[in-house]
Amino acid sequence: MRHDTAVRRLRTIAEDCDKLSPLLDGHGGLFAVYAFGPVLDHLGEELDAVNIALVLQLPAAELPWGVETPGCFSLAHLLRLDKSPVLRRWRPAEWPVTNHEIRRPLLIWSREDGVQKAALDALAEQRPEPFRLAETEDDALAEQVSRELEASLTHLRAVRRDWDDIAWRRSHRGYGVYPEDHLWQAVDGYLDLLDASASTPAQMRSADGGAGRE
Repeated sequence: MRHDTAVRRLRTIAEDCDKLSPLLDGHGGLFAVYAFGPVLDHLGEELDAVNIALVLQLPAAELPWGVETPGCFSLAHLLRLDKSPVLRRWRPAEWPVTNHEIRRPLLIWSREDGVQKAALDALAEQRPEPFRLAETEDDALAEQVSRELEASLTHLRAVRRDWDDIAWRRSHRGYGVYPEDHLWQAVDGYLDLLDASASTPAQMRSADGGAGRE
């Protein structure tokens, strides 16, 4: 995918969010959408897909890292994200959109301000830096990963607990997705955060300091 094609894809996503905003409100509704990853970090290069982070009005406990709830799948289908070369991540509004993977994202749509035309135009011209969020400080990043790891483990245990519950399995089936997919997401999200917790700069400094004191 060429850079200009990727930007058009992001612009289409933002415009679709704007058109459908009345349907995206309420509990679990869409709050904001950010672009992140190679489209920002490797300007002008060919891409396999665009990365976006979708912020939902959900408590963090209902939307741990790497998980797509049944409501997320419905929203992705509504926005045609499941038919496009788009890699999506979901974030609860009560947490920062940034974490160990989503670094210095670019807001492309918000419920309050709509399509971020200036940011998208700047990205099209390969000058998005002024519109990107600031880098998260190391200590704050380590703390965020720790919080998310705890929430992810709680979710994984809940999936194991409910695995044989018929109602849970029925509610987690649809759009070509099955309970096994939700189990995989819970495991993958937890292990991803576990790896990140051991590799964030602040954690590594802490480990080095502890080794020096022994």
